[in-house]
Amino acid sequence: MEGIVEQGGSRLDKWLAERFPQVSRQRWQEWIEAGGVQVNGERVKPAYKLRTGDRVEYTLPPERPPAIDLRPEPIPIEIVYEDDQLLVVNKPRGLTVHPAPGHPHGTLVNALLAYAPRLAQGSAPFRPGIVHRLDKDTTGLLIVAKTDHAHARLAADLQQRAIERRYLALVWGEPKWEQHSVDLPIGRHPVERKRMIAFSHPKQPGAATARPARTHLTVRQRWRGFALLEAKLETGRTHQVRVHLSAIGHPVVGDPLYGGRRPLPASLYPPAMHARIQAALDTLPAQLLHAYALAFHHPLTGEPIRLTAPLPDDFKQLIALLRSASGTGEEPWGE
Repeated sequence: MEGIVEQGGSRLDKWLAERFPQVSRQRWQEWIEAGGVQVNGERVKPAYKLRTGDRVEYTLPPERPPAIDLRPEPIPIEIVYEDDQLLVVNKPRGLTVHPAPGHPHGTLVNALLAYAPRLAQGSAPFRPGIVHRLDKDTTGLLIVAKTDHAHARLAADLQQRAIERRYLALVWGEPKWEQHSVDLPIGRHPVERKRMIAFSHPKQPGAATARPARTHLTVRQRWRGFALLEAKLETGRTHQVRVHLSAIGHPVVGDPLYGGRRPLPASLYPPAMHARIQAALDTLPAQLLHAYALAFHHPLTGEPIRLTAPLPDDFKQLIALLRSASGTGEEPWGE
C-alpha cells in the first residue's frame, strides 16, 4: 500500500498512527525501524519529517513484532577499542550489521550479543548498540554503544556531524584533481529500486525527494588506470561514497551496483602484469571500500578517540600488485 503526503510537516510515525488509529504509534515506530515502511523508496527514521508530495509505501504491521532472531551467535568479530561505555569493531566484508525482515540472523548484532550480552537498546530493540551502519560488503570501523547514555550521546554527535568518518576507496580512472568535494543530493533510483542515484539536476525524475549529500575526496596515490582515494563524509546517506564516486566517473573497484566491475584495458600494463591484475580483479567479492578511520569524543569523559583499521587482505593484495607494476613502494595511508 502507499499514500501521498498532501501536507508536510508531520512526523512519519504520527502520520501513520492518525491514518490507522487501530495501530499504536509505538507499534508504527517499531515497524518503521524494522523496514516495514519506506518514504520515496528509502528506509527512514520514525521521526522523519514528511514533506508535501512524499510517497509513503507501507504494509500494516503484524500483531506481533516481525520474527527477528536476537539470539547470540558465535560469529568472530575484531574488537579495535573497548571500555565500559562502548566498543568499536572492524567489520569484515559480507557481514550485515543488524537483523531485518528477510535477514533475521547471522548479523553483527548476533555476534555482539555473544560477545557483550548487555548493549544499549537505543530506539530499536532489534539493533541493540548500533550507532551507525556500514553496507554489508563495506569493511571497517563501526561504533557500538553498551549503555543508553553512550548511545544517546553518540547518536547526537553523529546527527551534529561531530563524528569524523574516513574511508579508503580504490577507484577506476585517474582523477585530474588532488582534492575534490562532491555535493550532489542522493535518492532512490526511479527504476532500479536497489540502487541509489546522485541527482545533478533538480528536474531529474525523483530529484525532488533526494536528500543533500556531501563527500570530500583526496587522492592518496595514483597508478595507471587506478587511484586510491580518501573519502571524508559530511553527510551519511545510503551508499553515499559509492554513489558519489560513480557519479563523477570513478566508481569503486569491484562495486557490482555502481559500475565497478569492468575489464582492465589491455594497453595499461605489460601482458604478464595485466593478467595478474585482471585475475585479482576477477576474484574480488565486492567493492574495495574500507572505513579506515574514526574520530570522536568519548560519550562519558569527552576525551578524543582516534582509531584506524588496516585494509583487508584482498584490498592490500591488489594495491601491492599496482605498486609492483609502477615501482612505488610506500603505503599511502595511515596516521
